Amino acid sequence: MALRFLTALLLYVLLGATVLAAPVAGTVIQLSGPLLAKKASGAVKILSVRSEVENGDTLVTEKNTYALVRFIDNSEITLRPASTLTIENFSFDNAKQDGDQARFSLVKGGLRSVTGLLGKRSKEKFELKTPTATIGIRGTTFIAEYVTDGGDTARTAGLYLQVLDGMIHVANAAGAASFAAGQFGHVPGLTLPPVAVPADPGMRFAPPPAFSAPEGPNAPGRGGARPPAAVDCEVR
Repeated sequence: MALRFLTALLLYVLLGATVLAAPVAGTVIQLSGPLLAKKASGAVKILSVRSEVENGDTLVTEKNTYALVRFIDNSEITLRPASTLTIENFSFDNAKQDGDQARFSLVKGGLRSVTGLLGKRSKEKFELKTPTATIGIRGTTFIAEYVTDGGDTARTAGLYLQVLDGMIHVANAAGAASFAAGQFGHVPGLTLPPVAVPADPGMRFAPPPAFSAPEGPNAPGRGGARPPAAVDCEVR
């Protein structure tokens, strides 16, 4: 009787854990150092190449870490060192456009974002929040970097932007502006509007060459066989 009760309890716990698991949003493709994922449950995981990331995860790169994450629509975000990004909600089904959603929050540091299938068909559903403004896309590759007071002696605080392809729309309570390919922008604070910058303000984004190397047909996210699951270390 006791054994059957314990077995039933174990099944209940396992099934409950499966039901409560957050949806997978993407996979880590490249790493140059330690990458942490702070889970909504409070647990912390040390991620590796081929680790999956989920909705609700807050990704944290160490001071020498670049990390490339490919999402389930083949979009990509590369985090620069000393950055923190929360995946608030990423939802994509190739057969159901109505459910498209891509919401992120850049807490600190910077990133490069490359549009995937979701951004091409539902660009209005992409949103990247930062401490000074919210970024929307128009089919885009862009770099965003948030500089804090005292964190960068060469530049004033605020959000810095560089558009490599397409266009982005940047807005906060003080105003809005669009930036096209080849343009740079700056948002000094929440109460100041986005402004164009005539030249490169010193954007810092230099991932290792391996991050740009061509991948084979079996690479994750390229339509090949799914790689074996990575073994992650979880700290509770």
